[in-house]
Amino acid sequence: MDFLVAAQRWIYGSLSGELSAFAATRDWLSLAAVLPLGIVFGAVHALTPGHGKTVLAAYVVGARVAVLRALAVAGVLAVTHVGTAVVLALAAVPLVTMTLGGAGRAPILETVSRGLLAAIGLWFLIRAFRGRVHEHREGVMVGVIAGLVPCPLTLFAMFFAISRGVPEAGLIFAAAMMGGIALTLGAVALLTVLAREWGVGFVQRHGGSIEKVARVLEGATGIALIWIGLRSFWR
Repeated sequence: MDFLVAAQRWIYGSLSGELSAFAATRDWLSLAAVLPLGIVFGAVHALTPGHGKTVLAAYVVGARVAVLRALAVAGVLAVTHVGTAVVLALAAVPLVTMTLGGAGRAPILETVSRGLLAAIGLWFLIRAFRGRVHEHREGVMVGVIAGLVPCPLTLFAMFFAISRGVPEAGLIFAAAMMGGIALTLGAVALLTVLAREWGVGFVQRHGGSIEKVARVLEGATGIALIWIGLRSFWR
């Protein structure tokens, strides 16, 4: 955790420096040269708490989606997570508040997102008791809802770039960081699928019922999503 805290400081400091340098020189080649660093920023930033990793893992386990669908949900989550921050920054919506440390929040969107996640969790619980009903659009909905909480690093980059008069640089960095966040979330999705399949295979080898395991996993996912959605209301 100390490493991640230090990495966060490095990211914010480096990002400020690169955006300030571009604002001073307007050198597009220099900006393009540091875009791979933006991907690294996004990937490392996504390792810190938040960013929908728990929601993603819970959904992948409970819904028993295949690798490609799991990666698709991770991609939708990353695009929504970053896109929400970009839209909020460009629209200068009063919902957004900025802390001294540069992390941005959108309290109303966070509340809506968590409430909807709790509702999805309740649906998973009901489905676990009634039996499985396949719904392919479900994963997209989970990704969008979890991604409604805007990415604080993207908000910081956008507001910093706007304050320096170079919003286009903020957008470019946001796109690069979205790629990095997608890589981390994709890795989480892939590892979760592998772990889930290992667990299911273990149960099969020992004579367990896959149907019962599936319903238990789905019920556990429902409980996890309800807890994630409602825990902020208890604080």
